[in-house]
Amino acid sequence: MLSYQLLPLLFAMVLHEFAHGWVANYLGDPTARLAGRLTLNPKPHIDPVGTVLFPAMCLILQSPIFFGYAKPVPVNFFNLHHPKRDMVLVAAAGPAMNLLLAIISGILLRIILTIEPSVTGTMSPLQPSETSHSMTTMFLLPLVFMLLFSIKINVLLMLFNLLPIPPLDGGRIAVGILPYKQARMLSGLESYGMMIVIILVAFDGQLQIMSTFFWPLVDLATLTILSGTLG
Repeated sequence: MLSYQLLPLLFAMVLHEFAHGWVANYLGDPTARLAGRLTLNPKPHIDPVGTVLFPAMCLILQSPIFFGYAKPVPVNFFNLHHPKRDMVLVAAAGPAMNLLLAIISGILLRIILTIEPSVTGTMSPLQPSETSHSMTTMFLLPLVFMLLFSIKINVLLMLFNLLPIPPLDGGRIAVGILPYKQARMLSGLESYGMMIVIILVAFDGQLQIMSTFFWPLVDLATLTILSGTLG
């Protein structure tokens, strides 16, 4: 299954960061473009920890979720035309791109299943050799698995980044729309934000916050996109 997951994950991470950089450049901040980050070439977006080590650990530990992240694009919010408002738009661009990718993946999946309905009955990647498939079906199966994973990973990245904890996108959006006093208090958490996220994920067995609220929301959003695109 690893081969079906790497490409969708890479696309999801790179396009997420590209969207941040593109919107920032459009709204007046050329920092990402001048740094060579306004590109779809994966190489400049690779983060040694998030793009290499983290997915490798998921694989070694046999994690049920294959996850990672790209190197954040540099953004100088003071260059934006309207810093407070535009910060929200730049931050929202990444999750919006992931939502768009999930929907596009669902539409492509529907097209494939419409063209070749027999693929539906062979969508178990665990023992693909037990059933005799047509050449067309065997060719389309890897693409189907990649599209299914693309929906899941893009929904996951979208919702994870929308957690209202700076420096995640959701935290920056919240800072941009909250009144000054509350925004300043929330932005003060940025130095501890990633530690808070790590604690929420690593100690979910004890805290039960992610498993109670986040993962059911991921499943619901994934099923909503699947049902909306597959009909």
